[in-house]
Amino acid sequence: MKVPKNLRSCHTGVVDGYFLEGHIPASDIQRLLREKPKDVIGLAVPNMPQGSPGMEQGGRKEAYNVYYIKKDGSYGIWAKH
Repeated sequence: MKVPKNLRSCHTGVVDGYFLEGHIPASDIQRLLREKPKDVIGLAVPNMPQGSPGMEQGGRKEAYNVYYIKKDGSYGIWAKH
């Protein structure tokens, strides 16, 4: 898998041919599987942001981005949380 080093996290999975790196909200995964962008190979949430799925602690949340990664290694913001 071609996960850029700066987007790597603690968990990696594969769903329907796309890699998923880190604590990605289900709604973003559902959107990926619905839209099926041909040039995107996966989604990533770097680090382990507080308030992301599996990282909930009370009401504390930090803002974080979900990034898409393209076949050529470029990436951008898929969603903001």
